[in-house]
Amino acid sequence: MTSYSKEIIRDLASGQLPWPQTRRIMSAYKDDDRFFKMVAVHQDRVAWKDPILLPVSDHLFICQSGDERVTRCECGHSFGDYRKNWKLKAAIHVRNTEETLREIYPNSDLPDPAWMEIREFICPECGTLHEVEAAAPGYPIVHDFEPDLEGFYRDWLGKPLQP
Repeated sequence: MTSYSKEIIRDLASGQLPWPQTRRIMSAYKDDDRFFKMVAVHQDRVAWKDPILLPVSDHLFICQSGDERVTRCECGHSFGDYRKNWKLKAAIHVRNTEETLREIYPNSDLPDPAWMEIREFICPECGTLHEVEAAAPGYPIVHDFEPDLEGFYRDWLGKPLQP
């Protein structure tokens, strides 16, 4: 099995590798320590010291903050307990009029605002757009997932998660 250096994984994560190399890495079997290298790459990018336990997206992480596990933006903003829906503590921009939908659908058919709205979930501290969801007006904000961190570390990574 091929093993890649932390520097190659860093370049992969930041989109700096040429596409043929990216495709080769993505298509090959993953090296056993790939997850830990990726976490180390993310940890190097952030200014805060709380250990990252799981990347949620490119700029959003579950980390150990003292005795708590929280969802944290790359800028350091904490959205609170990782088991709760972080989106409820985000700044939310709702596109639910023809005018606001036209901003992102300028030259094409746009959804009927009576049937669908676009919700943008933004870090209230740095303004990073973390997620977008399309839903019927009035539909509850989706809680995407609540990971079993202990099970993931124990059963998939073969290492117990340190408390």
